[in-house]
Amino acid sequence: MSFINYATKTIAIKIVYYGPGLSGKTTNLRYIYLKLDSAYRGDLVCLETDTDRTYFFDLLPIRAGMIGEFKVHFQLMTVPGQVFYEASRKSVLRGSDGIIFVADSQIPLLDANLESFDGLRRNCLQHDIDLMKIPLVFQYNKRDLSYLIPVETFNNLLNPRRSPWVEAVATKGVGVFESLREISKLSVPVVRERLFGEKPHEEADASQFSARDLEGLQEKGPEAGEARAGQLTQVKVKSRQDIEDELDKLSKEYSRE
Repeated sequence: MSFINYATKTIAIKIVYYGPGLSGKTTNLRYIYLKLDSAYRGDLVCLETDTDRTYFFDLLPIRAGMIGEFKVHFQLMTVPGQVFYEASRKSVLRGSDGIIFVADSQIPLLDANLESFDGLRRNCLQHDIDLMKIPLVFQYNKRDLSYLIPVETFNNLLNPRRSPWVEAVATKGVGVFESLREISKLSVPVVRERLFGEKPHEEADASQFSARDLEGLQEKGPEAGEARAGQLTQVKVKSRQDIEDELDKLSKEYSRE
């Protein structure tokens, strides 16, 4: 659930990137982080385990406009794709306002995508999240490779409700900001209505919010982002309990902002 701070006049909208291991979830967040001016993003916090060569968790608050008199920022988080981190995936999903499901487009990984999406359904049920109602965007990643799962097949198997979908090559930034814009179009009006009882007058209102606020944040030129790559904050953890404790601590810390 989005967090509202009346003292600082801020609203935090929590977006979770979900999907199988190595599908490109962390790549999305790293690209967004490196392409944003430092004035529009917080620290990228990474938790890494001895058994997981990718990042377990990324937190990226992005200040993204206003809802009434409240400043809005997104908290972007990833979940670990590996099966043995099931408990951690459940924790990250708790209180989410929107989900981007990052699927790996390679044909041999179709079963991994289906298994991950089934896990998403189960975990949403445990948190009383209605997967048919929560803002949901599908990103079909790695479209630059050979032997790809057709988009039609993805939509038939994963996306019967016909949520927005984006073809992506996250390593090159293709479809990354587009996915973020799509989830903002869906999540911002829902948060506005839930917190303030305000329904958007027109569907275009949410679209204008996304295009204006998110396009303006993207930084031109790769060299500036690459120069900041060393600014990542990395925390080494040893066990699942350490991950759970660190996740709860980070969530509370950023919720107070």
